[in-house]
Amino acid sequence: MSEPIVSEKQERIGLVRINRPDKLNAVDLETMDRLVTAMEHFDRDPEVRCMLLTGDERAFGAGVDITEMADASMAEMYYRNQFARWDQLWAVQKPIVAAVSGYAIGGGCELVMSCDIIIASETARFGQPETGIGVIPGAGGTQRVTRAIGKARAMDLILTGRMITAQEALEAGLVSRVVPLENYYDEALGVCRELAKRPPLALRLAKEAILRAHAGSLRDGLDYERKLFYTLFATDDQKEGMRAFIEKRPPVYVGR
Repeated sequence: MSEPIVSEKQERIGLVRINRPDKLNAVDLETMDRLVTAMEHFDRDPEVRCMLLTGDERAFGAGVDITEMADASMAEMYYRNQFARWDQLWAVQKPIVAAVSGYAIGGGCELVMSCDIIIASETARFGQPETGIGVIPGAGGTQRVTRAIGKARAMDLILTGRMITAQEALEAGLVSRVVPLENYYDEALGVCRELAKRPPLALRLAKEAILRAHAGSLRDGLDYERKLFYTLFATDDQKEGMRAFIEKRPPVYVGR
């Protein structure tokens, strides 16, 4: 079996790629563990100035692996504490550049928002479809999407579960640049090379200051979102939504 995360150091850049093409790069617990381990390794490496996170042309990341959660209880999800891995990723101090193509939905969209500069191909599609399977975004989606694109657009994106194009994402402020498909990775790599020329301490402190300005009371919002996410695992609709997704059939919700 291939490794779910492939990483290497290229000059002063730490390259990390999600490598689950058969799952459209949906992340399971092991994949997230390895992704965070790779990022933290590069964050500690004094030779590395920044990181580049990517998937492949079809998908940056199509959510999280639903099969790991479908039958879990509220208590199981709470004690699993899977979002601790996301907290570690958000604590990375060096700049992270995302090269995004294809699907970036659910957990994939939340991964995008954990990055600092987002280069999207014209084929990229963004969304938070979790309400369609009986839950809500749980890795920061309700908080970070709202801060990135505003309340009205966030309501539209999260409540309806629709996807938006790369151009819509750019206009809304969700991504940094949109480029042709054939250029998206090279563009992101070029951004990393530019960052690698700059003084590393200034970059880290600039990132810290921007995140402080952007976040405000983000921590409270994330904690509240997480409690609501876990609570939904006590509902019949969550079980039906995820089971229907796995069985590839339309869900039938009963409102309990």
